[in-house]
Amino acid sequence: MKTVLTALLAICVCLVIGCGEKTMDFESLKALAEKEDAKAQTNLGLMYETGEGVEKDDKEAVKWYRKAAEQGEHAAQFNLGQMYRNGIGVPKDIVTAYTWHNIAAANGNESGKHLKDTITKKMTAEQITKADELFKEMIKKNPKLILDEE
Repeated sequence: MKTVLTALLAICVCLVIGCGEKTMDFESLKALAEKEDAKAQTNLGLMYETGEGVEKDDKEAVKWYRKAAEQGEHAAQFNLGQMYRNGIGVPKDIVTAYTWHNIAAANGNESGKHLKDTITKKMTAEQITKADELFKEMIKKNPKLILDEE
């Protein structure tokens, strides 16, 4: 099941941020990611999560997803929500998962919206309230989490 979810995640990321025929090698991608390129950071996170082109490292995947997510990259926000939802590279935390999916949904990520709605069914009213408060707090602390539509 975990393998299927990882494969679906990879497909979703490719659909959202684009995966051309030519894939960038790890070193080139990492160089871009270190220059704060959010899409490169998301792709680097995916590489670490799946072990494609680099040794699998869930904590490193979370690190790169978080860097991109904090810049408003909705695919990374979605992926980070999934990491929290499943307890991969971070402690399992449904409140934080819901919050990241909510942020991704606010940036137009349909998968984030769908999973936010799915997660809601498994949460208590108290958890939802806590997640909504966390959402507001995170946006207040970092307005770049939500990208302005142009």
